[in-house]
Amino acid sequence: MAHKHDPNEKVVFIGDSRIRKRDYSNVTPPDYTSYPGKSEAFIPNFLLKEWMVGVVVLVGFLTLVIAHPAPLGYPADPLNSAFIPMPDWYFLFLYQLLKYPYASGDYIVLGILGLSGIPFIALLLAPFLDTGKERRFYRRPIASSLMLVSLVAVSYLTWVSWDHYTHELEANGQTPEHIERAIKAKESVESGKGRWIPGKEKIPAMVAADDPAFTEVMTQAQCIACHGAELEGGGGPALRGIGDVLSKEELVDIISNGAGNGAMPAFKGDLTDEQIDQVATWLAQQKAE
Repeated sequence: MAHKHDPNEKVVFIGDSRIRKRDYSNVTPPDYTSYPGKSEAFIPNFLLKEWMVGVVVLVGFLTLVIAHPAPLGYPADPLNSAFIPMPDWYFLFLYQLLKYPYASGDYIVLGILGLSGIPFIALLLAPFLDTGKERRFYRRPIASSLMLVSLVAVSYLTWVSWDHYTHELEANGQTPEHIERAIKAKESVESGKGRWIPGKEKIPAMVAADDPAFTEVMTQAQCIACHGAELEGGGGPALRGIGDVLSKEELVDIISNGAGNGAMPAFKGDLTDEQIDQVATWLAQQKAE
């Protein structure tokens, strides 16, 4: 190219048609292994790692829920003013949060929509608040602070809620319903009366609950589907105390031929005569003490 402003000098550009135009339609992505710890492909590398972390957390949470299930108390009783309501353990922090003045009473809407929505709002704002490329948690102050504050808050509120509940039980001299129910059921089974059923206290206790007529024959015939797992009644009448109402001969007739226009099916043919006699003999023993 000329370096002087000579009007008589000519500049000639020569092109080579042998040089092909580069095709950008099928470009192989760079090999990210050349930059360890600095960059990686979003799909599938980064996304797969995030999913795996989420799966581990979810499985861990489900394991805790299965290991510590919700306690089974008594049936709901609106007249029981001494009952202390208590949610499942993983909702204790939210239960405690809604007890505070600015989250209940006149501020119930703020408590439900505002305070309860803070974690979700924080998750939505996280990508905009933490825009750095750094992945190490100690170099991500905003994200790390939100995580630590959330963990501390949930742990503290859970502890406060449980501590308050135990103090209420001690002050009222109460035993938690699920513990009391388990104790009564164990005592009933050990005394040979079958499992204790709340709300069915007036039903006579089961006699010889370990008899094969009940544990084998009646279970095989699916009698418990209608009469209850402990014969306390369900779709069909309770069979506890049935010996005070029907004789053995009447029981044999009902088991063999059915009753109630098909409500009680006939088991003749499904059970042998010996099995029917065995069940009727055992049911005839079911009398009130």
